[in-house]
Amino acid sequence: MTQKAYSPNGAYGRMLPRLVATVALFFGVSCMTAEKPNVVVFLVDDLGYMDIGANNPDSFYETPNVDALAKAGMLFTDGYAANPVCSPTRYSLMTGRYPTRVGATNFFPKNKGSKLRSGTYNPAPLLEEMPLDEITLADALREQGYATFFAGKWHLGHGEEFFPLNRGFDVNIGGNHNGGPYSGKKYFAPFDNPQIEEESPEGEHMPARLARETVSFINEHKDQPFLAYFSFYSVHTPLMGRPDLVEKYKEKAKRVSGKEFDQVPSASGKSNKRRIQQKHAVYAAMVEAMDEAVGEVVQGLKEAGLWENTIVVFTSDNGGLSTSEGLPTSNLPFNGGKGWVFEGGIREPWIIRYPGVTAEGSVSKEQICSIDLFPTLVAAAGYEPKHEIDGLDLRPVLEGGAIDRDALYWHYPHYSNQGGVPGGAIRIGDYKLVESYEDGSVALYNLADDIGETKDLAASQPERVSEMRAQLHKWYKEYDAQFLQSKGGNQPWRP
Repeated sequence: MTQKAYSPNGAYGRMLPRLVATVALFFGVSCMTAEKPNVVVFLVDDLGYMDIGANNPDSFYETPNVDALAKAGMLFTDGYAANPVCSPTRYSLMTGRYPTRVGATNFFPKNKGSKLRSGTYNPAPLLEEMPLDEITLADALREQGYATFFAGKWHLGHGEEFFPLNRGFDVNIGGNHNGGPYSGKKYFAPFDNPQIEEESPEGEHMPARLARETVSFINEHKDQPFLAYFSFYSVHTPLMGRPDLVEKYKEKAKRVSGKEFDQVPSASGKSNKRRIQQKHAVYAAMVEAMDEAVGEVVQGLKEAGLWENTIVVFTSDNGGLSTSEGLPTSNLPFNGGKGWVFEGGIREPWIIRYPGVTAEGSVSKEQICSIDLFPTLVAAAGYEPKHEIDGLDLRPVLEGGAIDRDALYWHYPHYSNQGGVPGGAIRIGDYKLVESYEDGSVALYNLADDIGETKDLAASQPERVSEMRAQLHKWYKEYDAQFLQSKGGNQPWRP
């Protein structure tokens, strides 16, 4: 189905009606898909683990709606992104597969073929789109009779053949190749985005517009199972907040004292300034506006009578931005941030509410990842994948149990715009091994004792290092991982 134009006022009248098979049941006639849960996914861009109150009661930012969602479902303490930057993680959320499988290991540049940042060596080759033969979450759910909706940031390929309407979504509001709202007045209307009809009043805020569109879609599809994938452009740069909220947090910041920044090593061999205190008024305004949009959609579900038949997922695509581009947030006690394979770059907010499955206010310490979204949601919809995926169905965890996972893996063979160095990582139980791609050096951390990754145990535990490194290298080989390329005659390390 092809549809570009969409209006929140009866826009779906222009869409061809979807044919949903029905069967006669013993007690009347009911839609075949009536028992399938609706799905709402909130994906926030660049939101750090410590940026929501549910994870950080001392957060400078106010997120009452997200916190309420956590109390209504299950909060994950050890939830991850598959990559420390956006496009690869978005690929994993859509497909249930590690981005290393296809070489989509860095953000996709605005202009295809653009030269990406190098350092001592050149970065690994990069595939710049989600391959067209991938089966997406929207493809799978649409096959099960779901109406599918996308709003916000896409960033998974250049050209309309790679945009949401050609990747299983019936409706696309705003999704294109850009990694941020860089056109028009950016976060405020007019947006000048060819995937958004200019129906917003002058100055309307992007999160509010996308929330309004999402609620309208929900109301249009009360009688059919649906997937509403709300992918915020927020809280990605450019740093722009609603004026009333910016003023609120400027006043709040006056009451916060202490050191705001320190220094961390960077890929250049110099050092990066890093924020270590949450105090940025504009970023705080962006976080609260995101939270308001979440609340609007949740309220829309409740008013439509769909709250008790809708799975709601809330997460981010990488860690908070703490070392460049305005240094808006602090990820402490985690090390690093966006662009780093340390915990600050890959540990994410994760909340899942699955009515009848998750207990209210439950907390899980199971290690989950963005690769798990696809298998979890398609299983709930009754879809059985016939292709190879890497994630696990989280239903046992959501029921209060556990999953059988041997390890989680990360592969980032690039020099990040945030100063992060090329590297890989593996987590097994409480232990995490981080490997540098420049020289092959490794560090070992016990995250149960050292969440900040400050105490390298490699020298004292050589046997564990050897075993974990061998497993990581086996994974590299199985997934055809690509590595740094030579520069100026210098040859980088190879596993």
